[in-house]
Amino acid sequence: MKLATTFIFGCLLLILFGCDKQIEEGVMKSDLTKDVEMITDYGTIIMRLSDETPMHRNNFIKLVSQKFYDSIAFHRVLENFVIQGGNPTTKPSEVFKGDGDPELSYTIEAEIKPNLFHKRGALGAARTGHIFNRNRLSSGFQFYIVQRGPYVDSTLNIALEKINKQIAFNNVINIPTISTDIDEYVNLKEKLDLLNKENYTEKDTLLLNSLKSKIDLYNIDSLANNEFETIKKYELPEAHREVYKTIGGAPHLDQNYTIFGEVVKGMNIVDSIAGIKTNDDGKPINDVRIISGRMIKRISY
Repeated sequence: MKLATTFIFGCLLLILFGCDKQIEEGVMKSDLTKDVEMITDYGTIIMRLSDETPMHRNNFIKLVSQKFYDSIAFHRVLENFVIQGGNPTTKPSEVFKGDGDPELSYTIEAEIKPNLFHKRGALGAARTGHIFNRNRLSSGFQFYIVQRGPYVDSTLNIALEKINKQIAFNNVINIPTISTDIDEYVNLKEKLDLLNKENYTEKDTLLLNSLKSKIDLYNIDSLANNEFETIKKYELPEAHREVYKTIGGAPHLDQNYTIFGEVVKGMNIVDSIAGIKTNDDGKPINDVRIISGRMIKRISY
């Protein structure tokens, strides 16, 4: 009788949990319908991830489940803009590096979706910019939460101009002849950045300088200005404009960074963190840490 009971109980467990398949290493199917809870020194922030950005969603779930964010500090705090975290060198045992640990770092292909925009509370993927990231690849670790409040039409129009100037710049650096030279320069620079300067060879230094000079001759900023004058301009959807005017956000980042979720509870905590004292680079004078992160049952809001 005991054997039969055990068998029945095992079958029930299989029925209840058998469908919870592993989507990829570190991500279960049930995780896709959960929220992310981050307990910080200032309180709890709960975020919902977007199914429209599966690579970013799954990566974030994996990191949270692995406790990667536990004890990490918010290293970039800009009041009336964003709070940013995820740099592994902000852990108590590490020596802080603004760009993180290059040996640990990895990137994720951009998942920029037209209906996911930088409204207040949006969860976005940080990334490097300018010519060093012409494909707009996201940092595998670092994220930001948009904190800024409402805009008016005039400030929205300024943000819209910034969006279109960035689109023009991206168009130019992706011109095949220019992008080939940029990629060669960036790849060499990234390789050398992993070395101590005393280990650079004279050949490496000469090649790096030669490639930099070649790129400078393109006068990319001037080409981007010309491109800006001729491209069909992006317009903010009216629905997005209304959100920016009522709750706020960071519209100038639209079309250029991946948004992969939003805060569903705890924006008051985000506001509190955004108000702390920082140095001129936006690094908090006193660390504010993520105490712990975990996947939780989806909340109502």
